[in-house]
Amino acid sequence: VRLVESGGGSVQAGGSLKLSCVASQNFYRTMAWFRQAPGKGREWIASIYRSLIGPYYADSVKDRFTISQDDAKTTLFLQMSSLKPEDTAMYYCAASVEVVPILRRADQEWYPYWGQGTQVTVSS
Repeated sequence: VRLVESGGGSVQAGGSLKLSCVASQNFYRTMAWFRQAPGKGREWIASIYRSLIGPYYADSVKDRFTISQDDAKTTLFLQMSSLKPEDTAMYYCAASVEVVPILRRADQEWYPYWGQGTQVTVSS
C-alpha cells in the first residue's frame, strides 16, 4: 500500500499549484491532505469521501483549495489557488479504508496510510 505525492514546488504569493497523490490501491473510503510547516504540528487541510459525503476543508484554506479524485479513485488532487506565504509547508496525502467519522476527519490517528510528502514554498 503506497501513497506517492507530487506537484510541489516554489511559487510567488497569489499563484497556484496542483498536488497529486497516486495510490497503489483504490479501496480507500476516506482520503485527506495534511500539511506541516517548519516548527509546527501537522495540520489537516481537507478530506474527501468515496461515498460523496463532503468534501470538507479547514477554514484556513476554504475557498482557495479544492480536493478531488479521479474517476478510478486512485489519484487524489489538491488544487491550490491564491497561495500565501503561510501556506508554505510539507504537504502529505493520507488515507483510510474506513469512513472516517466527520467529527474526526482532522485527526491523524484515523488515517493509517501516509505518503512521503511534497514541499510547497510560497514567497512574498
